[in-house]
Amino acid sequence: MTREIITGSVKLGANRPLVLIAGPCVIENEAATLRHAERLMAICNGLSIPLIFKASYDKANRTSISAFRGPGLKEGLRILRKVKDALGVPVLSDIHSIEQITPAAEVLDILQIPAFLCRQTDLLIAAAKSGRIINVKKGQFLAPWDMKNVAGKISASGNENIILTERGASFGYNNLVVDMRSFPVMRATGYPVVFDATHSVQLPGGQGDSSGGQREFVEYLSRAAVATGIDGIFMEVHEDPDKALCDGPNSIPLGELPALLKMLKQLDSVVKQRVSA
Repeated sequence: MTREIITGSVKLGANRPLVLIAGPCVIENEAATLRHAERLMAICNGLSIPLIFKASYDKANRTSISAFRGPGLKEGLRILRKVKDALGVPVLSDIHSIEQITPAAEVLDILQIPAFLCRQTDLLIAAAKSGRIINVKKGQFLAPWDMKNVAGKISASGNENIILTERGASFGYNNLVVDMRSFPVMRATGYPVVFDATHSVQLPGGQGDSSGGQREFVEYLSRAAVATGIDGIFMEVHEDPDKALCDGPNSIPLGELPALLKMLKQLDSVVKQRVSA
């Protein structure tokens, strides 16, 4: 059983019911961000699923120099603070440098370390010292057992509020696969484990100057991951993914989310009742 991580009214880990981390890939503007957050809250309240809202103020690892990155640190954090204050929901976003940590920690409940930066020791240590919960995406280049060392850098810096997220492993060019063995391996560290269901179906750089995706496989991978007993599921959602400014091909349409979450909640309940028995 993993340790329990608490942010506001959301409790993740320790065999508790599945938590959803969700939102649009990037902050497109204030109105759209608030609209997505409100719809997500309504969906999750209707299903009694705890929600952590996610949106990036800067996507610093886009395929092309011309790709939309977001509003930037200052404006993005202002919008996320507004979401947090208006809806009372915990918020999460990516950090990319040590300089971003202090202002980000003033707003964010969870600091997320992007997959490409998961071995950056100085960044991990500085994030740990912020006192915030740290969610680390497993790099596409790492084995699941390597995440023990990543978590060790954070815990050695005095912070045990750690979440580990699986987002697929590189399999040839422009393709990712998910090894379901990674979930029990990473949970053996004692920290809660989350499955990033939408980035795992991303095709990095698959469209030449942008990433592609296969959102039709999100449901299947999500069901399989939840069946392993994970603590949370991460999904990028959008009201109209084909018009999204970032990661549209692998994002879930908001309208399809309730049915998927209902199924995952039922499966999670069966699995965790068995563990508790």
